[in-house]
Amino acid sequence: MDSPEESAMPKIAQIDIFSLSSILLVAVMWGATNPFIKKGSIGYNDLQANSKLGQLWLEIRFLITRWQYILPLVINQLGSIVYVLTLQRTELSLTVPMANSLTFVFTAITARLLGERQSGWRVYCGMALVVLGTIICGLDKLL
Repeated sequence: MDSPEESAMPKIAQIDIFSLSSILLVAVMWGATNPFIKKGSIGYNDLQANSKLGQLWLEIRFLITRWQYILPLVINQLGSIVYVLTLQRTELSLTVPMANSLTFVFTAITARLLGERQSGWRVYCGMALVVLGTIICGLDKLL
């Protein structure tokens, strides 16, 4: 029969792996959708109506009829649901900084893949520092 300490060790490791993968999933769902939401809303600023109510209606109609905007927005919001569920199972001090910082990394990667120009080495240096900080934060909680 296993001692309580031995049986608790694998469970803790499984929870940590699940937590880290959930945090990574949230960061991907948030970060990868941001450039798509931006692309899907192209033309939004050009909308003009005669009244404030007319402007509101025009903007709402524009956004809800564009699948290029709605689909990434829905995925982004599903990421928020995963985030809330992850917060229930993990430490706040781990989840919040990791999910938020990695979101910027995935936003930069996705934007680059979509052809957006970036500020060169500073972006990549910043991404490397974010990833390094996230690894340190994760290791601190695991060890």
